[in-house]
Amino acid sequence: FQLALYLTDTAGLDARLMGIAMLIGRIVDAVTDPLMGYISDRTTSRWGRRRPYIFFGAIPLFFFMTLMFSIPKIESQTMLFIMVSAVFCFLSAAYTVVNIPYGALTPELTKDFHERTKLNGYRMSFAVVGTLIGAGAAVPVVSAFSSERAGYSALGILYGAVMLITAWITFFTVREPASKPSAGRKTSPENPLREYLAAFRNKPFLLILIPWAFFVTGVTIFSSMLNYYFEYIIGDKDAVTIALLVFLVAALAGIPLWVKISVKIGKKRCYMAGMSLLTLFGLYFAFLGDSSPMPVFYLMIVIGGFGLSTQYVIPYALIPDAVEWDLCRSGKHREGIYYGLWTFISKLGQGLSGFIIGTVLASSGYVANKVQEAAAVVGIRMLSGPIPAVLFIIGIIILSFYPITEDSYNEMIGKRDAEAMDV
Repeated sequence: FQLALYLTDTAGLDARLMGIAMLIGRIVDAVTDPLMGYISDRTTSRWGRRRPYIFFGAIPLFFFMTLMFSIPKIESQTMLFIMVSAVFCFLSAAYTVVNIPYGALTPELTKDFHERTKLNGYRMSFAVVGTLIGAGAAVPVVSAFSSERAGYSALGILYGAVMLITAWITFFTVREPASKPSAGRKTSPENPLREYLAAFRNKPFLLILIPWAFFVTGVTIFSSMLNYYFEYIIGDKDAVTIALLVFLVAALAGIPLWVKISVKIGKKRCYMAGMSLLTLFGLYFAFLGDSSPMPVFYLMIVIGGFGLSTQYVIPYALIPDAVEWDLCRSGKHREGIYYGLWTFISKLGQGLSGFIIGTVLASSGYVANKVQEAAAVVGIRMLSGPIPAVLFIIGIIILSFYPITEDSYNEMIGKRDAEAMDV
């Protein structure tokens, strides 16, 4: 929500360079994410396979989150670009060390088809709470200081502290299964490339991974543009705080409802329905939002937030099922590999979104902290609705081919358990 606007309007980085810097940071994750998954899969310790990384990785995560929003004033665009790119690369790497093992815990904590959805419902409810803190704290924290630079620096400290404390809560309270391989369990081969290739041969995984790439890119573009939209189209940048709170509270309230709906209609249909609502909201927001009566405007924000709920909970309930599909066929535990690839695609989508934003804004003539020309306004509108909508629609079409249902999942697990009893 904050980084793009902070880099262009406060740090003073050119919009196009901002987009390239964000893309570079995410490309670096092409190495760190899958590698971290592979490492955590093969770790043995008295704390488990995942928890040591959650504990120790949270320390540099706090440091680099603080530094990310404390970029010093640098006149040279080249030097500013180099510093932003470097800090963002280190921040992404630190996030990888914490988040890959954290995500890989999910399929290890429960094997039940619906319980995984509930588990992720709780998990992502708190993710929305975290997002509420991130979105809601920005304006009051920054405004409390005499300069925007000092305010954003304090904001970075707040963000980093929340991430550090919550990571350590997970470390001290969660008990994962023993890290030593159990009898009869196959260990991963030494060559990680084979593991990645095996993951890409997992059809159910690909049919949620590819849509996720389109969805996360579109959602990141849309969320990043909210600040630009309210400042340069609505003309009231402070109003974004209220709109974001309504949007995210609606998303939070929608999570338990979507969990129940998914039991009735299935995870795939639930996800498609939610992203369809978000698509319609984005198109409304871009073209009609600034001319609509306020009750209608906020009603549509609630509907959009309700659609966004599925992006928080359903994909994270689908991944363990796809991982289980591989386990039933290969007998190998590759949770870290899958979550490493998943997070890599997430970050790549986020980096690509920054590149798209920077390119469109620069091409349309955007000038920071100025009244925008007509072409720049059109660019902001396109990024606020139509461009994300196209990405959402492509993702929905691909997702429709996802094959795992509750019946097929239970049949798969039943067959594996029967084979294990025979052995």
